[in-house]
Amino acid sequence: MLAAHQDAHRGIRLDYPAVLMIGLLSIIAVGFVLGMRHATDPDHVIAVSTIVSRQPNLARAALIGAFWGLGHTVTIFVVGSAIIVFNLAIPVRIGLSMELSVGIMLIFLGILNVVSFFRSLPSAPVPTKEGDSVHSHHHSHGDYIHRHPHGHQPEVHPHAPEQTPVAFLDRVLGKSGLYQHVRPLAIGIVHGLAGSAAVALLVLATIRNPQWAIAYLLFFGVGTIAGMMVITMSMASALKIVGAGSQKVSRRLAMASGLLSLAFGCLVVYQIGFVNGLFTSNPLWTPR
Repeated sequence: MLAAHQDAHRGIRLDYPAVLMIGLLSIIAVGFVLGMRHATDPDHVIAVSTIVSRQPNLARAALIGAFWGLGHTVTIFVVGSAIIVFNLAIPVRIGLSMELSVGIMLIFLGILNVVSFFRSLPSAPVPTKEGDSVHSHHHSHGDYIHRHPHGHQPEVHPHAPEQTPVAFLDRVLGKSGLYQHVRPLAIGIVHGLAGSAAVALLVLATIRNPQWAIAYLLFFGVGTIAGMMVITMSMASALKIVGAGSQKVSRRLAMASGLLSLAFGCLVVYQIGFVNGLFTSNPLWTPR
């Protein structure tokens, strides 16, 4: 009887590492899959579309998605880990303000795209005394696109090709090789602020072990990076097909993404500020 009990006890102890491994693999799988799904949230897709629509290059689109996901993961991991480990409680107004930052950012990105569209429009030709007409069209120096008025005579630029804002940034920041991806990184950080509390509270409700909960956050972030890379590469592929050989189509798509971002950002600001009460005396916040 005692021998049988000891054998059973040894059997349980032998199976314990396997149970741990199954639990860890489950956390990895669930975190990764939910992270990929999280990347498809409308505000995330709209935000990155304002960048990808202006740069429909497959490799650069993948990097945009990767840096957005990295920024999102860093914030989720840092803020979420602090909530899990220290059992922090985020005040209602701070939580609403974190979500409001997403709306403000979407409005800002939308305005950038709309302004960029109007700046790229060619101006109407202006007749001159010699019968020639002065007009302008957009052209590029590398990644920098702008316009100069000129006639039908050979165009003379008022500046050297290297005297552009992009060329200046290339000289100052080119050694790092990462400055072109600061914008998607910053956007991801802002989105992470808005979603970190909800993700952390969801993890606490299902995973009681702090170490495993933090591991879940990490793989959730990895899944978000992978998901956003798939999304941005898909966008770039579609834009390349639709706007192939036509800068006019590409500019209009960028304009459309800007207007969508602007409208959605205004909706988010209204929802957070007035419906949820951030701008009133009775705020109500439910992390999501």
